[in-house]
Amino acid sequence: MINRKAIGDRGEKMARKFFQDRGFIIVAHNFRTRWGEIDLVLRFERAFRFVEVKFRRTLDYGLPQDAVIQAKQRKIRQAALYWLRLRQLPMDSDIHFDVLAIRQCRGKIDFEYLEDAF
Repeated sequence: MINRKAIGDRGEKMARKFFQDRGFIIVAHNFRTRWGEIDLVLRFERAFRFVEVKFRRTLDYGLPQDAVIQAKQRKIRQAALYWLRLRQLPMDSDIHFDVLAIRQCRGKIDFEYLEDAF
C-alpha cells in the first residue's frame, strides 16, 4: 500500500531544497490551522509567499497544480491571514499565493513554480 504521508513529506522536502537553492528564506512549513495547512511560508525580498506543494509520481490524476481547487485556495488564504495576525504583521503586507508542482516520471523530477497562482 502507498503511504501518502511519506510521499507528501518527500515532496515537501524537495520543495524546501528547491526554494533554499534559489535564495528564499523558509519562515515556516506545515503550518496547521483549523482552516487547513500551509505547506510553506517563504520570505523573498520584502514579500511573503504562501506556497502549496503538490507532488505526483504519475499524471494518472492530472497535473499536480490542478489539485489546488478553489476550495483549497480559500482555505490557504484563511490560514495565511491567521498566520499574519499571529505575527502581528499588517494585513496589507506584500503577500503572494504560489504553487510548486513536482512531477516524478521515470526517475526524472520536474519542478514547475507557479508564482501568484491564485
